[in-house]
Amino acid sequence: MEAARVSFARPASFLLGCAHVEQLPPPDLPEVAFAGRSNVGKSSLLNALTGQHELARVSNAPGRTREVNLFLVDERLRLADLPGYGFARVSRSEAKKFQNLGRAYLRARPNLKRVYLLIDARHGLKDVDGEALDALDLSAVSYQVVLTKADKLKPAEAQARAEETLKKISRRPAAFPRVAVTSSAKGGGIPELRAEVLLAAGLGEG
Repeated sequence: MEAARVSFARPASFLLGCAHVEQLPPPDLPEVAFAGRSNVGKSSLLNALTGQHELARVSNAPGRTREVNLFLVDERLRLADLPGYGFARVSRSEAKKFQNLGRAYLRARPNLKRVYLLIDARHGLKDVDGEALDALDLSAVSYQVVLTKADKLKPAEAQARAEETLKKISRRPAAFPRVAVTSSAKGGGIPELRAEVLLAAGLGEG
């Protein structure tokens, strides 16, 4: 975890936002992506991982992320923030447009090492998450569920939610067999997730 802390303490920067997969940079660096329902805390988690409070823009308005936003960490790893899904305050056709962008990204990136699917620890997996899980299984990219906002629950409740979530995804072919429990506000689980990200990207020590 110390190596991961050092790596994520090095400069991280916003690279670009892509509205079409043709705008993505060459697949010459490992990438990990972050997906989840609108307002689940993706931007906050990215900021917590990198220790930069304003790297990813945090908004209280659901559906703010409508592009694939790419960030460069330590000059050797890219983080991709995918468009949220669920209750975005846009038209159905517009929502489908940027959700399809996320799916296109999954298909287009041979350098994508893992997807982190963020789930609000207070609510657990919802029906709307099933479509995302199906898309991830179809893409055959390894993905791991990350519970966010765990500080809103008592530790025992958060652990129970993690166990419940793991049981629900246990038969899914591309699901990583561990659920991460995090709090961007309190820093809980962030050092462990940094280490897992580097390992998944092939940049850590196994």
